[in-house]
Amino acid sequence: MLAVVVNKPGDVEVKEVPNPTAGPGQVLLKVNACGICGTDIHVIAGEFPPVKYPIIIGHEFGGEVVDVGEGVVGVEVGDRVGVDPTLNCGECYFCQRGMGNLCERWNAIGVADYPGGGFSEYIAVPARTLYPLPDDMSWAEAALIEPVSCVVRGFHRLSPQVGESYLIYGAGPMGLLNAQVARFNGASQVAIVDINRSRLDRAHDVFGFDLLGASFDEVRFHAPRGFDNVIEATGVTKIAEMAIDAVKRRGKLLLFGVCPPGEKACYDAYRIYNEEITILGSMAVLNSYGPAIDILAAGAVNAEAMVTHMYPLEKFDEAVQTVRAGSGLKVQVGGRE
Repeated sequence: MLAVVVNKPGDVEVKEVPNPTAGPGQVLLKVNACGICGTDIHVIAGEFPPVKYPIIIGHEFGGEVVDVGEGVVGVEVGDRVGVDPTLNCGECYFCQRGMGNLCERWNAIGVADYPGGGFSEYIAVPARTLYPLPDDMSWAEAALIEPVSCVVRGFHRLSPQVGESYLIYGAGPMGLLNAQVARFNGASQVAIVDINRSRLDRAHDVFGFDLLGASFDEVRFHAPRGFDNVIEATGVTKIAEMAIDAVKRRGKLLLFGVCPPGEKACYDAYRIYNEEITILGSMAVLNSYGPAIDILAAGAVNAEAMVTHMYPLEKFDEAVQTVRAGSGLKVQVGGRE
């Protein structure tokens, strides 16, 4: 079969590899679409410590069951499924306390140490990672479930109330997903800040957001006391630092974007104390993949507008260039030419 293999940082090949088989407790899937995530770009660059090279990358995918391994029940050939790529051990201190996303032996399909990834024609995965898909959900939507599930996890951390206000830093794919989920959750207003004017235009013209600006100053008149919930979705440490300026008294700042390890953000400790501000982190997926399927099925996200590019496996390099150029939103790869 054809697969995208990162042999070592900076060395990516699209090549023929042996077909996987469904072992005990596993199912074999035909992958129909897999989204490119910022984490994939970090893996290619050698900037994601959990990776063991060589690796077949890709963790945002769904597929059709083509074989079922020994001991698997409730799954049949032909089933359409999404895959939660997280592989928690279930035994460590954090897993035993319901915090599997913080697993001490954390692993994940396509980004750590697993024999297979979504940028391939077929993949064998543990049956426990499967979620049935609605009959009318497209494969492009199925490949959106994982990033939406990360957003859902962030909202579980925020625990917002209907009628609260939001400011999202970043109008890229994850920023727009956060903005759409905020709107779906009964936001009174959703403002988006990004220095890329074309991204703001798309947020307005395609997704219907009106409170837009290149800085907090350009949107602050909509919320003179600040916003109830501020979500940092750029992964830029300096923005994570300055984002607190937009938080209302007793408001919350969610650090959703993945900032580089080791970089420090500086906050006014007195203000956090005096105004009862909460700063939260949100790491990957936890009990949020199923809810992500539900809200996608409910129309919370404009999936058709989110998926701007689809490439065959042979054009993976071109797909990565599209992501790096920032000329699209979600870029997906699947199948042969």
